[in-house]
Amino acid sequence: MSRIIEIKKLNKSYRTDKGEVQALTDINLEIEEKDIYGIIGLSGAGKSTLVRCMNLLERPNSGEVIVKGSDLTKLSDKSLREQRKKIGMIFQHFNLLMQQSVLDNVAFPLEIAGTGKKEARRKALEYLETVGLSEKASSYPAQLSGGQKQRVAIARVLASRPDILLCDEATSALDPQTTKSILGLLKEINSKFGITIVVITHEMSVIQEICTHVAVLDHGVLVESGTTDELFRAPKTDEAKRLVFSGSEHIINMTSENVVRISFHGGSAYEPILGNIILEIKTPLNILYADTRTVNGNAEGEMLIQLPPDEEKAKRITDYFREKGLDPKEVESNAYRQRNSDDT
Repeated sequence: MSRIIEIKKLNKSYRTDKGEVQALTDINLEIEEKDIYGIIGLSGAGKSTLVRCMNLLERPNSGEVIVKGSDLTKLSDKSLREQRKKIGMIFQHFNLLMQQSVLDNVAFPLEIAGTGKKEARRKALEYLETVGLSEKASSYPAQLSGGQKQRVAIARVLASRPDILLCDEATSALDPQTTKSILGLLKEINSKFGITIVVITHEMSVIQEICTHVAVLDHGVLVESGTTDELFRAPKTDEAKRLVFSGSEHIINMTSENVVRISFHGGSAYEPILGNIILEIKTPLNILYADTRTVNGNAEGEMLIQLPPDEEKAKRITDYFREKGLDPKEVESNAYRQRNSDDT
């Protein structure tokens, strides 16, 4: 696959009543063609600003935004408008024309591009069928559910035949079941049309469901990037760990010592490893936390295990974990308590 988006040394700041706010700092990012790339971070991390810089709805203060070999920051207004035609975008709140029918909403960008009304409506029906809403062609947005509105928004973007689809918190307003169906639709579109998809989200469940690669933003800084499998299996930075291990935040209240975190994936998730350890070493283990999830069709998860106070037995257990590829990491409860105190 070839690179379709490349961000180089990108910086973006805003002037406010309280002074200048640095939204993005020295961002470097590469996205391959036909990939589904996730950008995640907590509120205020700079995610939406970054994605809006990808089509120059926000113009960076410095840096390069290279899309299909062209630096958008150096294009004339006319050339930039032409480039934007191949970069679709969907939002959290759908942005549909409420006084127009579903069919007219999808046909609208085609007509704006010069397609005749009859042909535009024919193509619009095809795209509505792609998103599973052909029977709603004559309905109006107010008559649709949130998930159906988002499907119309996706069909409207597909009508412009983009090479890139930017999704800015596109599922944040939807319930979990509807979110899952929309993510499934995006995966289908990626596979069927070969469209590169960039997903902006604060939800790890979205990343693990759909994305092949992911970047983690924190206060406008890109702190970690790589494959989704790598992130869930072995996050390197504190910011990434906080997102991946958010379900085990209760450990900040632990006073227990001798705690390790093990991460498992693939076949190891189905092996009776803890049972084997207990039988072999003949000592009980205290499971403080356990979680299993599916990432790109593979079983991934983590456990927090309290090791026995006997150092020899504890070493035999951690050695066994390493032999099984579980990479045990010591958890310092005091460090987590301190981090929680600092955040508050």
